[in-house]
Amino acid sequence: MADRKPDIDEKLSHVAFDIDAEAHITVKKERCGECRPRPCLSACPAENYTWNEAKDELLFNYEGCLECGTCRFVCPLDAIEWSYPRGGFGVRYRYG
Repeated sequence: MADRKPDIDEKLSHVAFDIDAEAHITVKKERCGECRPRPCLSACPAENYTWNEAKDELLFNYEGCLECGTCRFVCPLDAIEWSYPRGGFGVRYRYG
C-alpha cells in the first residue's frame, strides 16, 4: 500500500504563529486602487490579501503570513512594504 502524501492544508496545520502586535507588512492602500491585475490576491499562498469591492480597497491580514515575501515581489506599484517580523515573532514551520 502506497503512502499518502499530505495536502497543503494538512501540512499547514502543523505551522504555528507567534503573532506580533507590530505588523511586518505595510500596504500603501492609496496605490492599490490604481492596480487592476492585483497579483497579490492570487500570489499569496496564505490568501492573506482580499479585495473589498464595496469599499474598493485592499484588505490584508499579516497574522497568517508565511513569510515568503511573494506579495512584495509581485506588486507592480511597490505598494507593499515587507520585512521579517521582529525576533521571536512570526511563523514556526517545525511545529508538532
